[in-house]
Amino acid sequence: MFDKMKLWKSQNSSSDLRERVEKIKELQIPEHVAIIMDGNGRWAKKRALPRVAGHHEGMKVVRKITRFASDIGVKTLTLYAFSTENWKRPKMEVDFLMKLPEEFLGTFLPELVEENVQVRMIGYFDHLPAHTRNAVSKAMEETKNNTGLVLNFALNYGSRAEILEAVKHVLNDCKSGIMDENELNEEKFSSYLMTGGLQDPDLLIRTSGEIRLSNFMLWQLAYTEFWFTDVLWPDFNEEQMLEAIEVFQSRQRRFGGVQ
Repeated sequence: MFDKMKLWKSQNSSSDLRERVEKIKELQIPEHVAIIMDGNGRWAKKRALPRVAGHHEGMKVVRKITRFASDIGVKTLTLYAFSTENWKRPKMEVDFLMKLPEEFLGTFLPELVEENVQVRMIGYFDHLPAHTRNAVSKAMEETKNNTGLVLNFALNYGSRAEILEAVKHVLNDCKSGIMDENELNEEKFSSYLMTGGLQDPDLLIRTSGEIRLSNFMLWQLAYTEFWFTDVLWPDFNEEQMLEAIEVFQSRQRRFGGVQ
């Protein structure tokens, strides 16, 4: 009897989720969703597991949320996978994190190709280990002609360094005559950032209850809608993603104006 009750609840839950998905599709879907995936270590600690177990579980969620984002019509999904500050973590944990792209893309790449997903990366590529670079390069090369969801990994990424690097490039181009400094505006400056060519995020999600940006896309998030949840990343699922989008759709985005 209990098994039948569980099955009934599961079927009803799936039905409710489908109905909610169809409802959000009638309204504006955020074109670019950025996620700070936080809470892997705490998830593992709560279960008396090593931190790397949390990272491995979190990798499964990336796969699940990528599928869901693609299905509902999100055009770009940017995931904060590893920051420039994360090198300060214990070597064993860093080494494990650097192996995750290889494992994730190695198993998920055929599906990404089939589902027309294009893999991109922002961050300091050359500072990554060779095996990590190879995995990411292979995924980007094999999906470069795909026209569906852009799955954009922020890997070895830090926003302050990105902005400083962009300023240096602007100064060099002005000195060399490539660009007139009087023509510099927000749009042109944005093209010097690692996200050049991508629309700024419409929605930022951060898991685990932390309410800060942690040096993530500081320029790009100027008019982004924020949604925070106490749910740890390994426990994050389609229902929470759906809730974030429902909240996004309930807000009025004025971009500094009045409506």
